[in-house]
Amino acid sequence: MRAVDHDLRLIKRGSEELLIETELIEKLKSGRPLRIKAGFDPTAPDLHLGHTVLINKLRHFQDLGHHVQFLIGDFTGMIGDPTGKNITRPPLSREQILENARTYQEQVFKILDPEKTEVCFNSTWFEPFGASGMIRLAALHTVARMLERDDFAKRYRIGQPIAIHELLYPLCQGYDSVAMKADVELGGTDQKFNLLVGRELQKHFGQAPQVILTMPLLEGLDGVNKMSKSLGNYVGINELPGEMFGKLMSVSDELMWRYFELLSFRASEAIEELRRSVLDGRNPRDAKVLLAQEIVERFHGAPAAVQALADFDARFRHGAIPDDIPDVCLSGSDPALSIAQVLKLAGLTGSTSEALRMIDQGGVKVDGCRVDDRQLVLAPQGSYVLQVGKRKFARVSIA
Repeated sequence: MRAVDHDLRLIKRGSEELLIETELIEKLKSGRPLRIKAGFDPTAPDLHLGHTVLINKLRHFQDLGHHVQFLIGDFTGMIGDPTGKNITRPPLSREQILENARTYQEQVFKILDPEKTEVCFNSTWFEPFGASGMIRLAALHTVARMLERDDFAKRYRIGQPIAIHELLYPLCQGYDSVAMKADVELGGTDQKFNLLVGRELQKHFGQAPQVILTMPLLEGLDGVNKMSKSLGNYVGINELPGEMFGKLMSVSDELMWRYFELLSFRASEAIEELRRSVLDGRNPRDAKVLLAQEIVERFHGAPAAVQALADFDARFRHGAIPDDIPDVCLSGSDPALSIAQVLKLAGLTGSTSEALRMIDQGGVKVDGCRVDDRQLVLAPQGSYVLQVGKRKFARVSIA
């Protein structure tokens, strides 16, 4: 029988907090496959690499022989998770939820083994609940306890409205754990309150409380803010292979190791060996190529990963850009420089308005990838080849 400490090391890899570790050890010692829960509200049709941090951890549990329950919150999605929001989020329609749920299933099975994954929908138990069931559930928690949640407390202090239905969300997420008889629930660090509600409700309903494993929020390409489509610092898992490869090659050398830890399926020992080789003088670009190829292969297959590398090398090693382009060093700032500001400071455009116009016309590239997002922010401690039009180039380092 495999040692519990071996399993525990893989489970804890990259995690933020494990509550309660002794309980998990006892569950692992039982030798039975544990029921591992993670829930996703299908509020948008596409996933990015930030979403996959949790899904990757589910894959770790599958590799250890446990039963993964991938919960699609088709009921709670109509409420809208208020986590991190300072305003009430408008609920989605049933039609939007179902369409997004369909695309979620297509995307997550690029990571999870479909034969070892149980897909659940929480409308299964909530729709028969009825008004009386929801009232009984609401009676199990107090308003005072809900206001201990950080985002609710902040909104209450400054007089921001909190809708009654938002207070139901943590209870619904908690009851999901009861309905699914979860042994372990995964969530982002911003989900800790909701995960703890699940533990309390399981105790109330006579179940052993679930263990909580929180995962960090992945930084986006800027290395500052969490990965988000709205900030333009994301890598979508449905992006074209070349675009995905180029974006991953643009991350800073420091951020690269964070991505290895949270996104790579390489063994921790192999990653550490790779890190030591870079410290000993190996070009960090070589390590970044390995990461980019692994991620592209996961979502597009091995041939696409090979082609993405060949295309990238053709642009940067085989004459696709001039050899004598100017080198420009810029100092990072807070807030970070936008792409338009960088283009102006590098002398590639005469003004930020010209830079924005060139972006709109599709005439701006970063490391060979066309820039469509006016709000793109380049990560500090990185080096980039910028191109405006057909003949203006600069190699820009942001210190």
